[in-house]
Amino acid sequence: MTKIKLCGLMRPEDAAACNAVRPDLAGMILSAGFRRSVTRETAKAIRKTLAGSIPAVGVFVNAQIAEITAFSERGIIQLVQLHGDEDAAYIRNRRMVCTLPIIKAYTIRTAADVQQTMRSDADIVLLDAGTGTGSSFDHTLLAGCTRPYFLAGGLTPENAAAVIAQYHPYGVDTSSGIETDGQKDIAKMRAFAAAVRQCEGTD
Repeated sequence: MTKIKLCGLMRPEDAAACNAVRPDLAGMILSAGFRRSVTRETAKAIRKTLAGSIPAVGVFVNAQIAEITAFSERGIIQLVQLHGDEDAAYIRNRRMVCTLPIIKAYTIRTAADVQQTMRSDADIVLLDAGTGTGSSFDHTLLAGCTRPYFLAGGLTPENAAAVIAQYHPYGVDTSSGIETDGQKDIAKMRAFAAAVRQCEGTD
């Protein structure tokens, strides 16, 4: 079953939409300075609205470990996604103070980038174009990744099924692909989830 991660929730209304769609994971950008960044108070409201059965992923970019624990200790997030330059030492140090599962995102441009994911100590790796603008990378590079991975970057309701059928990722992640005019669109969220679930073996 291909996992579904809907990322970039910005409002409690987005969480309510997730409850209707039932993704496997829902993500929030918890580092400041990005278009979809949310404050701790907003993150708390999103987590309160989000169904308890849907784990919340906190996305951090080169954050201090104390910043992560401020969210994890309050039960706001159930997984941590590292989307910066965090290395193996950072991941080890983070595990010493926070036991939540780790998703490490990697920007994929070359086969060497894919090989780096194979050496990652993270629980889950996420392969992305790294731009945050809905663009994709050369998916033929995925042949070099033999561990389960989440695929992100440029995924939409229109192309998700074809990408899954060809590359068989463990999971798919989208943010801009389920937005209209910069806000989450429940119709697109439903369409994305339906496209993923229609794929063989994901019912």
